[in-house]
Amino acid sequence: MLSRALRKNMKDRLLLIFVKNPVLGTAKTRLAASIGDQKALDIYNFLLQYTATLTQKVETERRVLYSTEVEASDLFDSAHFQKGIQEKGTLGEKMQAAFTQAFEEGYKRVLIIGSDCYELHPSIVEAAFEALEKQSFTIGPAKDGGYYLLGMRQLESAVFQHKKWSTNRVYQDTIIDFEVLGYPYEVLPTLSDIDYLEDLPQELKIQFGV
Repeated sequence: MLSRALRKNMKDRLLLIFVKNPVLGTAKTRLAASIGDQKALDIYNFLLQYTATLTQKVETERRVLYSTEVEASDLFDSAHFQKGIQEKGTLGEKMQAAFTQAFEEGYKRVLIIGSDCYELHPSIVEAAFEALEKQSFTIGPAKDGGYYLLGMRQLESAVFQHKKWSTNRVYQDTIIDFEVLGYPYEVLPTLSDIDYLEDLPQELKIQFGV
């Protein structure tokens, strides 16, 4: 059984996981343009499993937020993951709503990730939580100019506003927000999201025959 101190620490920490419901023709559409809908869906299901496995290795509360409907029986075991649905709106509005709810529920350190970063490891997620012991924010830049992780110790709506989502300016514009507002922050290692065929590591290309 977990100690009382560890249970309290887990309650203080929440990991939000944004996922798309894995439906043929809607999952990884940019990747599907190169390899077809079925293989793109197969790879996305693999990434969902990878995300479920790695996040269970981090001592934290976990909440999966689906794009359209809650999957009661899927790769994210309800015994280990809270479940909900993303709010309507832009990606920024969805993330802001998720962070707002988390802080209103009393969580002290909150992270958000997606489900398409094969290079993400439990040690990086743990480092992000540790960074929030001293910093107001932590961020994991993606090689495409976005970010694969964002962490907050307090809600700041500005980081979700006036962004051109899914462009190569998102990470840099978020850093500008931190600088202008005077918040201390920590930058995590730069990793690659899987959005296009060229993002796939060779081992996955071989595994899925692409």
